[in-house]
Amino acid sequence: MKQALKYSILFFLFTIGTIAANAQANYRKIENYKVYYGWAKHFPQDWMIIREFQNEGKDYFLLVNPQTLETKIDESNFYQVKPMSLSEARTFFKTSPYQKALTKAEKQSVNIQDAGIESGMPKETGISLTADLCPSHRPLDKRIFTDIIAEFKKVEHPVPVALSVTGIWMRQHPQDLDWLKKMQADHEIYITWINHSFNHRVSLKLPLRENFLLEAGTDISYEVLETEKAMLKNGLLPSVFFRFPGLVSDQQLVYRITDFGLIPIGTDAWLAKGQQPQAGSIVLIHGNGNEPVGVNDFIKLLQSKSQSIAKKQWLLYDLRQSVDEEFEGSN
Repeated sequence: MKQALKYSILFFLFTIGTIAANAQANYRKIENYKVYYGWAKHFPQDWMIIREFQNEGKDYFLLVNPQTLETKIDESNFYQVKPMSLSEARTFFKTSPYQKALTKAEKQSVNIQDAGIESGMPKETGISLTADLCPSHRPLDKRIFTDIIAEFKKVEHPVPVALSVTGIWMRQHPQDLDWLKKMQADHEIYITWINHSFNHRVSLKLPLRENFLLEAGTDISYEVLETEKAMLKNGLLPSVFFRFPGLVSDQQLVYRITDFGLIPIGTDAWLAKGQQPQAGSIVLIHGNGNEPVGVNDFIKLLQSKSQSIAKKQWLLYDLRQSVDEEFEGSN
């Protein structure tokens, strides 16, 4: 536990500076945003390139640190660059936690629901919290954030949370998005932004195998890349994670997502469905106002762990740290 706490502190110190420099930049005039793979080096760190684009006459990369799963936006001319195919890039970085996580997600791609990485560090006491922001006419459920800040302010600051965001939600809730950005800017919370598709298509009539992103006519490239562009235009930093709407996918769709360099994230504890979190669980609730039961269950969970939180015996973990530590040093 002490080693994990030390890692967490160092991780936050290292990444907060990057977030301040990159995530708050608003790229309003994005052009030629596309998938691009390669190796980028700026001593002493190797990065994997997964996107390139232009903004106001400058060339940019979206880069992934394959050891920590950290992402950042940077100008391409700062790096020594070697373009690669996706296969070449994955081979080049094959021993990294990032590539091991992609491979594990692909191995867990058969289930129609909840494919991908479902849990993180099983040896640690605590969870990674993910809250989905699907399209909704209701306002952001702010209790999630105010309650975790109140519970953890003496032991974890900022408090890590991963938010799965859709393009439609960002468009419909600019004030709620600004509130979240201010909470991050004030170092109250530390957000990992997960791509949750742009439209989050859903039908009340279609079976799962033809629903959500499996619905006929769905443009996967649009759903993935337009969401990333919307994040960047709103000053958010895309992560390497993707959550399927409804947690619904098939094997082919999982591989389509990993071909974008994204790691599908599932859950082993969807609270509104009565699933109880275990050590290392990736917990799912909905923060879009549509699932008060799940939010209430999470608040009850926080209250039940109050003494353990105060003793640093039950913590929230950064999703990237949780996934990274699972694969760090593994073969």
